[in-house]
Amino acid sequence: MTLPTTGRAWHLTARPDGWPTPDDFALREEPVQAPAAGQVLVRNLWMSVDPYMRGRMNDVKSYIPPFQLDRPMDGAAVGVVVASEADGFAPGDHVSHALGWREYATLEARHAQKVSADLAPLSAYLGVLGMPGLTAYAGLLDVASFKEGDAVFVSGAAGAVGSQVGQIARIKGASRVIGSAGSAEKVKLLTEEYGFDAAFNYKDGPVAEQLRAAAPDGIDVYFDNVGGDHLEAAIGALNVHGRATLCGMIAGYNDTEPAPGPKNLMLAIGKRLRLTGMLVNDHQALQPRFVEETAGWLRSGELKFHETTAEGIESAVDAFLGMLRGRNTGKMVVRLGE
Repeated sequence: MTLPTTGRAWHLTARPDGWPTPDDFALREEPVQAPAAGQVLVRNLWMSVDPYMRGRMNDVKSYIPPFQLDRPMDGAAVGVVVASEADGFAPGDHVSHALGWREYATLEARHAQKVSADLAPLSAYLGVLGMPGLTAYAGLLDVASFKEGDAVFVSGAAGAVGSQVGQIARIKGASRVIGSAGSAEKVKLLTEEYGFDAAFNYKDGPVAEQLRAAAPDGIDVYFDNVGGDHLEAAIGALNVHGRATLCGMIAGYNDTEPAPGPKNLMLAIGKRLRLTGMLVNDHQALQPRFVEETAGWLRSGELKFHETTAEGIESAVDAFLGMLRGRNTGKMVVRLGE
């Protein structure tokens, strides 16, 4: 088989100031390296766009290095091995890895995980069975110490992480599951398909008022994907010894000025609240249990998921920008090939 010599990859060409624009990116031809000993060459079939990638476009010190200018970006991807110099990997194997935003990836085999198209669609390993799914699972069950009977509020509840948080809470015996989303269609999806007890459109009125109406007895757990007024509302609604998982704050990712903090943080003292930030990489030990349980819920139909699919590597930046503006339902993925 003749190996490809070039492939296209997306580069970040400028640091965005506020909202990114297409002018901050370029799709460029890159040489494809044949695999050396211990490496595999993968043709990417699917790639992920995720909210955390916005932070990597800023040149600031963080938990993950920033994207380098005029170099290929990276992120989760699933593909097929086209050449292997590594034991245990053969052409035709499907793998997930972290060198997305490009058509071909040459990487150390130890950084690739085999995935099965028989267990779930390959794109699911970027969402419901991938990093977003593990984030939901660990953030609810481990970080927030969820227990049966808890009332749970999830912001960004129609997204890849939030939709799974709410469903896992329901499956595990929550007394009430409430979600917020940004459209009437998404609110309907939460209650009619995902089994949330209540949901509201945060654009319809103050979040605190809508949350109070949806959870008159308060909440025990808050899973934060949004920050801002959602976090402030949740602090007001949390019961004594309530717990919040601070997973993401997409409301402020494109702000050019620091967002004001919750004005009611003093309530955390009297209520003895626990507000805990989380990074999914701290919870890799849960991966086997997460995949086993989640695959079972998918087979039984207890857990449902949606994806929004963009076609072709050319569409990746538009998909990323659309995701930041909430134009996806469930996980936003980009199909690069078959």
